Amino acid sequence: MYRPNAWSRWELSQNARQSFWQKLTPPQLFTASFAVLILAGAAGLRLLPGISVGQPLSWVDSIFMSTSAVCVTGLAVVDPGTRLTFAGQAWLVMLVQFGGLGILTFTSLIITALGRRMSIREESLCIFTADAAPHLTPGQITRNIIRYTLVIEAAGALVLYLLWGSSLGWWQAIWPAVFHSISAFCNAGFSTFTSNLIDFQQSPGTLLTISALIVLGGLGFLTHEEILQSLRSRRKRRAFRMSVQSRIILVTTAVLLLLGWALLTLLEWDNTLAGLPLSDRLINGLFMSVTARTAGFNSIDYNQAADSSNFVTMLLMMIGGSPGSTAGGLKTTTVALIFLMAASRLRGRETTTVWYRTIPEATTSRAVGLFTITMAVTVFGILLLTISEQHIAEGGSDLRVCMFEAISAFNTVGLSMGITPGLTAVGKCISILLMFFGRVGPLTVAAALTIPQKGANEFRYANEDVVVG
Repeated sequence: MYRPNAWSRWELSQNARQSFWQKLTPPQLFTASFAVLILAGAAGLRLLPGISVGQPLSWVDSIFMSTSAVCVTGLAVVDPGTRLTFAGQAWLVMLVQFGGLGILTFTSLIITALGRRMSIREESLCIFTADAAPHLTPGQITRNIIRYTLVIEAAGALVLYLLWGSSLGWWQAIWPAVFHSISAFCNAGFSTFTSNLIDFQQSPGTLLTISALIVLGGLGFLTHEEILQSLRSRRKRRAFRMSVQSRIILVTTAVLLLLGWALLTLLEWDNTLAGLPLSDRLINGLFMSVTARTAGFNSIDYNQAADSSNFVTMLLMMIGGSPGSTAGGLKTTTVALIFLMAASRLRGRETTTVWYRTIPEATTSRAVGLFTITMAVTVFGILLLTISEQHIAEGGSDLRVCMFEAISAFNTVGLSMGITPGLTAVGKCISILLMFFGRVGPLTVAAALTIPQKGANEFRYANEDVVVG
């Protein structure tokens, strides 16, 4: 009877392991990459020496902080500035960087750097928007993503260093500048300062720099590529037509920023912004509009903000950034397509059109599907938090606070009304699941909805109408 030797058994185990990973679909492997990174990050926060000050973090807190970092949320159950050492902060920001760009982006960069051509399966894993840039290969897009990220983060760190050097000390300002630049561009919202950015209310340079990093990180890398290509074409006097997606992203982003700026400034003018000079009130109002779009930095205490301001903030949090970016939320294109579809229906048109282009019906259907799933998960998360956090207010949980927390977690924003450190173990687990699903769930659902099912178009059932409205 044949008995495999040790080498043969190792080869069999390697083949079985490789077969397992090869069987995973791109959405499954995408989700698995985030799960593995979160577990590795939590193990580091819990077990590595010199990570925390005092007692090591509990497993629940370690998993929470790792999830928040990998999912670029920014919610924190411990203060990174006082509870984590320099090594702990470096570990945290490394998780933010890998989570913001996606571990598979770095994997694809290594593959191309080694000179090996990516397979079709690897290409589908790395850049799901490659079809929007036919002039670039997935490898080129990946290298550009890394290049844009490093250049923008380095520029942001340099500006913050120059702004903080005189007050913090030129040597002491290096690490906070680097940390906040990465955190801002990745739309994470973690800060090494205990009060986040509240102490910088009257530092317009700081708030504008952080705002610029957040917006650049939330636009999406293909939009960056098209903007640069448009500038090159103008310089060479060549015609260039920007894609409908990038135009929707730029217009929607501008409208949301301006509308949020106006509303939040007016609503908080005599409240949290009272006592500030006119220019600082306007800049803080702009910063509030920018940071609500999945960034998580705060220059005011949201527990002291008006309910109307917090409601506007929640709406902005739910919309989030743009596809292909480091931001979370529903995404600007999803919300824009829903409004465009509604406008077309009100005009009696069966198709959704914008800028003399027709949006495929399948795309608008996916937008509606993602909106429905997002609303359902958010409502369910709010319900669970109101049940688990009964200690927040006497006589029951504060619905307003739980709603703010759940929306912030699921849309990977990181803003809070101050209840995150006091969450129960169950509440922390709920937030962990919301952050994880908010980061990978909508993307996975979108990818799954784009995969044609075998036999789906071979037949169609008889029509029967249903009254709506």
